[in-house]
Amino acid sequence: MSIMRPKTSLLGLAFLTPALLMVILFFLIPVVLTGVFSFTNMSTATGISGGDYMVSPVIIKRLADDPDFDQKLLEQLNATTYKVDDNGFARAVEANLKPAFIKEIKGNLDGKSFKSRRDFERALKKLKSRPRSMRELKLAAEPFSSTILNQRYATIDDLQTAIEALGVSLTDAQRETLFQKAYTGWSWTTENFEKLISKPGTQQILFNTLFYVVVTLILFNVGYALILAVTTFYLPAGQAAIFRALWLLPRITPAVIYVLLWKWTMWDNGFISTITTWFGMEPFNYMKGSVTGAWTSVILINGFVGASMGMLIFSSAINSIPSSMLHASEVDGASRWQQVRHIILPQLKWPILFVTSYQTLSLLTSFEQILLSTNGGPGSSTTVWSLEAYFTALNNYAGNLEYGFGASMALVLVTVGIILSLLYLRLFKFDELVTKPRIEN
Repeated sequence: MSIMRPKTSLLGLAFLTPALLMVILFFLIPVVLTGVFSFTNMSTATGISGGDYMVSPVIIKRLADDPDFDQKLLEQLNATTYKVDDNGFARAVEANLKPAFIKEIKGNLDGKSFKSRRDFERALKKLKSRPRSMRELKLAAEPFSSTILNQRYATIDDLQTAIEALGVSLTDAQRETLFQKAYTGWSWTTENFEKLISKPGTQQILFNTLFYVVVTLILFNVGYALILAVTTFYLPAGQAAIFRALWLLPRITPAVIYVLLWKWTMWDNGFISTITTWFGMEPFNYMKGSVTGAWTSVILINGFVGASMGMLIFSSAINSIPSSMLHASEVDGASRWQQVRHIILPQLKWPILFVTSYQTLSLLTSFEQILLSTNGGPGSSTTVWSLEAYFTALNNYAGNLEYGFGASMALVLVTVGIILSLLYLRLFKFDELVTKPRIEN
């Protein structure tokens, strides 16, 4: 035996290696990267390395809360001026302005500055060779515009030169604050978590997630799945197989088709509204027309998918119970309910632990059915944590995908999932479940 053990251990390690590699590549590394990104300001604007300096309207808005920046200074930074100089003439040539018009501008306006587009356009209108349409006149003014907004500068010196060209004077404290906020590259920060705590909608999204997970898990993924498994156990084998196959349809149907079937049922032109109109009722969108209807549809759509998986696991576990135990209970006069309570349920502690843990993590991280059905609406009433993280990091309507902020939301989900898993192991007394039978000791 002592000779075989090393060989057996090496063979076991060889079989475990692919699984360990999969865990490292597809779990540990993504989790570690998520943790790293959550402490950065990474976004579409920053990219993943390097960085320029860019003053955007959003930054100007944020500076309004800084006591070092008054309204007059912010207006100067936000301003667009027009200066007729050699740089403007060079850009005008590149913009294909008419040579005669450029020559007339140089002869009449060279060296002059204008504080607004309107003033510059008024001056251009006095020239004989000006464009006749207002649209062309506005395009002709662009090459001479001067602004620091939405312009990328490779170095601090370049941005400083552009600010001085506007005639804006900054103190050292103002300059440091502006440069820090204007930097678009990677930087380490804890602002993502501070923003997450202070964001007005965080509490609502947290409540939505808690409500969605708890209700769907208890009513369907565990509760209804257990009812299906027990009831089909007492059916004839053929009928039970057909019934279970029908309940698998929501799981094997592609999510897009599955949700589309629900829309055909619940929308204002769907099956339910078609029937209710026969009785004089107005068509109504039962999926998105009210908060109650939205939550009902979201829980039903996800619940039927989750119940099918739990049903299969519980059914398999029940069928593995020795039939002699059930036969003996019948001889003793036990009813069906007594069999379920005293024989079946005690044997299902391990499957219930697995289904509860797995489905909790699944509900915490899945959002595709919600996205396809209600898109988190009406308003944000059905937006859960994972869906909000998706909107933040991958589908932001504001245009700037906030990878760092989205990663911080994902890291919260990972942390909550780990805590809940440990709690379930404690609650279901996992150590007792894996303990060897006393007879073996």
